[in-house]
Amino acid sequence: MQIHLNTDSHVQGHEGMERWAEGELRDKLARFADRITRIDVHLSDASPTRVGVTDKRCTLEARLAGRKPVAASHDAAKVADALSGAIERLLRVLDADAGRQRDAHGRDTIRGSGGNG
Repeated sequence: MQIHLNTDSHVQGHEGMERWAEGELRDKLARFADRITRIDVHLSDASPTRVGVTDKRCTLEARLAGRKPVAASHDAAKVADALSGAIERLLRVLDADAGRQRDAHGRDTIRGSGGNG
């Protein structure tokens, strides 16, 4: 899984931040590592002069092997919180995509096999 960190001119993307973000993504998305070929991380600050407002945005775009890319984003007051929130949202998107993929192949879904109820 390749991880690319992109920042706007108001978020300082330094080596420490890149290592931290990569570690968070690899740790929390480990169960999808065989399906994700690349993740683009976009960090931005909508209001660089205002402190304490929910203006930090993290957008994650995950490219999946043999599937269309999926994305998730989250806004927060801190870059770390924006990344964590975006990861949680991306996990929900990936879980839903995995469920749809199982449906398409005729395997059991989270709803069960639809047997005698």
